[in-house]
Amino acid sequence: MSTTTLDSSFRIKNLELRNRTVMAPMCQYSVHEKDGTPTDWHYVHYVSRAVGGVGLIIVEMTNVEPAGRITDGCLGLWADEQIPAFRRIVDAAHGHGAKIGIQIAHAGRKATDDPSPVAPSAIPFDDRSKTPRELTTDEVKAMVLKFGEATRRAVEAGFDTIELHGAHGYLIHQFHSPRSNTRDDEYGRDLTLFGREVIAEVKHNMPEDMPLLFRISALEYTEGGYGIETGIELCRAYLEAGVDLLHISTGGEGVPSAERRPKVEPAFQLHAAQAVKEALGVPVIAVGMLDDPAVASEALASGKADLIAVARGLLRDPYWALHAIAASGGNYKTAVPKPYERGF
Repeated sequence: MSTTTLDSSFRIKNLELRNRTVMAPMCQYSVHEKDGTPTDWHYVHYVSRAVGGVGLIIVEMTNVEPAGRITDGCLGLWADEQIPAFRRIVDAAHGHGAKIGIQIAHAGRKATDDPSPVAPSAIPFDDRSKTPRELTTDEVKAMVLKFGEATRRAVEAGFDTIELHGAHGYLIHQFHSPRSNTRDDEYGRDLTLFGREVIAEVKHNMPEDMPLLFRISALEYTEGGYGIETGIELCRAYLEAGVDLLHISTGGEGVPSAERRPKVEPAFQLHAAQAVKEALGVPVIAVGMLDDPAVASEALASGKADLIAVARGLLRDPYWALHAIAASGGNYKTAVPKPYERGF
């Protein structure tokens, strides 16, 4: 058993966290006027979780071009004019002791509001979705550069780390999944090439001592989807390309089959995080119904994960991190803001 607890600090490269809690990225669909820029809603949403003791906040899926958003209400970092609104959030989160990262992404064929979504291949997500337009080889290469430019802006805004979204059926996942990538060019012959090129371009726009996170679906639930063995090899390829920390999720690429559909229960994805960690010997973030403090604590104590990401639990309770650390017998007092001390 490990001695790691929810209140244990964590360090990777120059990123040092006050505890092991992570706010998983969750789309708010709350941008006004379709401009991709954070609003006061985003400011309050993220900064309140910093006040609530979270170690690492990961800002929701933020897209590299307007056509890459899930909806017109989603965030973007395709223009320098968007930087100040993000910097305002970052500075406030830092002021309350949290570190803050941002998830850079493109929705690909899951861009529901775009009239003509793009993808590796002209295959719709399901029978209710638009058929996407297949990106040309030159467009794929240009897309890689867009990820780099979004990263440059994120670094300029002051974020502590970058996370690439390679999970849940979005563009990077679409490229490395055989179900959604049937191309006959270099990006079809090597399913990890797009992801690896994005990693290289993103790293080029990051400080050398800033860690790069990568969220990945370590297995798929669709008929014919890849299993954990393939997921581990995908992780290996991305680690060799420069990823420092893996954020392990599952599914999201197509409709789950009856045989492969998971039983959604506390820690239902933890086995995938454990499998990747044990196979590759790298730190992992676990996610998936881990908001019960006892379940989260066991995941750390058993060595199955290094960090605990919580999503819906932090929507319900902005102070989940403080409450969970307290419930598990940890030292929560160092993260309680002084004006709130008498409440604890």
